[in-house]
Amino acid sequence: PTISEIMVNNANQIYIERNGKLVLTDKTFSSDQAVLGVIERIVAPIGRRIDESSPMVDARLKDGSRVNAIIPPLALKGPSITIRKFKKEALSINQLIRFGTLTPGMAEFMEMCVKARKNIIVSGGTGSGKTTTLNCLSAYIPENERIITVEDAAELQLHQEHWVQLESRPPNIEGKGQITIRDLVRNCLRMRPDRIIVGECRGGEALDMLQAMNTGHDGSLTTVHANSPRDALSRLETMVLMAGMELPVRAIRDQISSAVDIIIQQTRFSDGSRKITHIAEITGMEADVITMQDIFYFKQEGFDEQNRVKGRFVATGFIPKFYDDLQRRGIPVNMDIFREQ
Repeated sequence: PTISEIMVNNANQIYIERNGKLVLTDKTFSSDQAVLGVIERIVAPIGRRIDESSPMVDARLKDGSRVNAIIPPLALKGPSITIRKFKKEALSINQLIRFGTLTPGMAEFMEMCVKARKNIIVSGGTGSGKTTTLNCLSAYIPENERIITVEDAAELQLHQEHWVQLESRPPNIEGKGQITIRDLVRNCLRMRPDRIIVGECRGGEALDMLQAMNTGHDGSLTTVHANSPRDALSRLETMVLMAGMELPVRAIRDQISSAVDIIIQQTRFSDGSRKITHIAEITGMEADVITMQDIFYFKQEGFDEQNRVKGRFVATGFIPKFYDDLQRRGIPVNMDIFREQ
């Protein structure tokens, strides 16, 4: 259960990720043919195939784990398999607090963001824990709301009753029948969602997502690959351009600044620990630049003797705009979490 990822580089080299660290195992396969056999056994039951004409495959195992396999001629040292294991039980926000991923104050703020129907983007690098955070955020969605999730490989685990789960589909052997995330996002707008959760934005669907956020589908959640909140915004711009719309940058930024409310930045550190390093609010536009304000951030203070990351979470003292709205509407809010620490 401590192993989160299994990587077969070739028949003689198998790495695992245990507790966030990469470790070489002493296990090997007898030959490349044996690795191919395993790949075929994995992909055949789910109706995919792997051969010279389609030498890459992405798949999901019965237990929810994600598999990527790639074979020669693309993989030069022999067939390669990467399995991201799926936790049966998604981590809860309290476990993340125990692990030191965030503070109770940050968790309380994230809960208010979800309940106040703010549009939230979770940004982070590969393996930084974006999906886990997305899961925790979605746990705060009230039971009586209709939730529609759109994913490439179904990973989200929601506990609400009223949940429709959609998954994209790759093209078949003839190269037909592909259904993209973008198609699904457009379709789910016609399904009367209260909340739209897109597992990951990585292309033109970013435009549809922004338009949904701007047309009354507030409280939407998604993740993007980026290394800082500012980076996440430029990544969104790039993805909107990938939608093929010749929009001027100013128009795209207008869309982003009015659509996105909160960016949660997640980072994986060299010691394998994962932390929420920024929670920032998008405050508007000045000239042609989107303005944002950190509300919480993680201040790194070097390493301890065991090479573990040292640091503390800091509240900047900035109170997000929507807390004023909530107060005006008479909703009880706890202002203490924003006191500078």
